[in-house]
Amino acid sequence: MPFFVHLLGLAVFAMGTSEFMLSGLVPGIAHDLGVSIPAAGQLTSAFAVGMIVGAPLTAVLSSRWPRRLALLAFLGVFLAVHVVGAVTTSFGVLLATRVVGAVANAGFLAVALSAAAAMVAPDKKARATSVLLGGVTAACVAGVPAGAVLGEMWGWRSAFWAVALVSAPAFLAILKAAPVSRDGAPAGSVRGELASLRDRRLLVTLLLGALVNGATFCAYTYLAPVVTGVAGLDAAWVPIVLALFGVGSFLGVTVSGRVADARPGLLLVTGGTALPVGWALFALTAGSPVATVVLALVQGTLAFAVGSALISQVLYAGPPRLGGAFATAAFNVGAALGPWLGGLAIGAGHGFRAPLWVSALLVAIALPVLIGRQAGMKSQAADSPGV
Repeated sequence: MPFFVHLLGLAVFAMGTSEFMLSGLVPGIAHDLGVSIPAAGQLTSAFAVGMIVGAPLTAVLSSRWPRRLALLAFLGVFLAVHVVGAVTTSFGVLLATRVVGAVANAGFLAVALSAAAAMVAPDKKARATSVLLGGVTAACVAGVPAGAVLGEMWGWRSAFWAVALVSAPAFLAILKAAPVSRDGAPAGSVRGELASLRDRRLLVTLLLGALVNGATFCAYTYLAPVVTGVAGLDAAWVPIVLALFGVGSFLGVTVSGRVADARPGLLLVTGGTALPVGWALFALTAGSPVATVVLALVQGTLAFAVGSALISQVLYAGPPRLGGAFATAAFNVGAALGPWLGGLAIGAGHGFRAPLWVSALLVAIALPVLIGRQAGMKSQAADSPGV
């Protein structure tokens, strides 16, 4: 694996930390800037909207740029808005930095996924994907808890400074190590690459990615009340269970990186079948502390193994410049849709187990589509890389 792909993973780690860290910083931000907690919670929604809109928008705008320039531009903007966010006293400015930072994040991830896929052998795209997504999972395991600790010790601004400080060496390393060329990307038109969305195989893969990721974030968003309100564990267990889910996510992308290039069908069908069963089992046994702890690890592993494999399949099926943008947009649609559906279920009075059932339902909807997809693929090739 080229060392440069690991540098991209470092930047993705900083961005993943920024995306998820607000869960522990909202009360401090609300108090410091004189807004309500629900208003401060809009910072999370703003980031999600920026990610959804940002992926295709920035990919199209930067489609003619050398990848080195695009990566540096997006990471530079991301770093700068975190410095602004760390010093501002205006909630409106902070909200704007979250939107701009999310757009830059989406642009960077979209370009990084395509760049990483272009820098490895044609049958190693899942392995490259796993390195980048490893940055996200590392953020779940280490970055987000560290941000919460910094916020508790030195205030929420210190977490923003920390993200900027982690981004700085990644920026300098990419500046020094990134290939100056287009990394072998063909100079096809944006219109031609957008036309690939008429490909049924690509559309189905994007739909599956949105459903699976929606299920993942639906359960993850409401894992804390499940731990305390259903399993009956002390609040001190919340970061432990979240960390276990993060460890599972790291294991999942690692497994995907080693299996999904050679045997994608096996991983997707096996993992896709186990995933809804696991979410349903989690919902049924959430009252057990032991089951909650174990299934947080297991489901984190399954969810990210399947999700990472689907992202690599988008890179195989999609166009070389915009494939990463399509994957980023689809998965962030899921990340926004899943928590919203889980919240509706809780609001309807179904309790904190409800998001787990919603997660099971989302993957259950995806499963027959996934099986049908693989059956169609076997008529073209026998489970070869990228099929």
